[in-house]
Amino acid sequence: MSTRVGVVTFPGSLDDRDALRAVRLAGAEPVPLWHGDRDLRQVDAVVLPGGFSYGDYLRCGAIARFSPVMETLIDQARAGLPVLGICNGFQVLCESHLLPGALTRNDHLHFVCRDQRLRVESTATAWTGDFTAGQEITVPLKNGEGGYVADERTLDELEATGRVIFRYLDLNPNGSRRDIAGISNEAGNVVGLMPHPEHAVEPLTGPTTDGLGFFTSVISALTKLVA
Repeated sequence: MSTRVGVVTFPGSLDDRDALRAVRLAGAEPVPLWHGDRDLRQVDAVVLPGGFSYGDYLRCGAIARFSPVMETLIDQARAGLPVLGICNGFQVLCESHLLPGALTRNDHLHFVCRDQRLRVESTATAWTGDFTAGQEITVPLKNGEGGYVADERTLDELEATGRVIFRYLDLNPNGSRRDIAGISNEAGNVVGLMPHPEHAVEPLTGPTTDGLGFFTSVISALTKLVA
């Protein structure tokens, strides 16, 4: 039986179809999920895609956090469901308190769109197991409010517990503290990052195919659980 990976569409989502395609290319069954439905349709994992959910009113991800689908997802994520938040999805995860910290306006006050080099800091998550620690990958980055911030105590805790999953290389594109590009929760089933792996899954459209590893990783992790 194939792994079923759901992708949530919020009002203003832009990259939901890209994420569904990435799931399919990785070998899993993509399952569209709607923000207004509480039913997760028995999926094995969930992706919260990039975009501008609810127009980014109040704060990025602040309204999406209260959508019906998130009521179910928050409980399921705390129970171990693998969840990947990409860009706006990362913002939603922070607003939902599934991940600590927040994403703020880029320090240079400009929208950034570029192919971004990252270093994989940890493979001990459901979404990074197919990488190797220290591996350098390149995936697109596009955001206006991508600066990751948290208090020093939280940053120290993330470092000490191995929950900084990705760091920016070459340059810090948005002012994120300690060059952090992505983090995880304590259990490693919830991961959020600002760059877009779903845009780097095939040679025709991506700068690399490095992003495919995120989606094959969760398939591998779920397969091991049922083996």
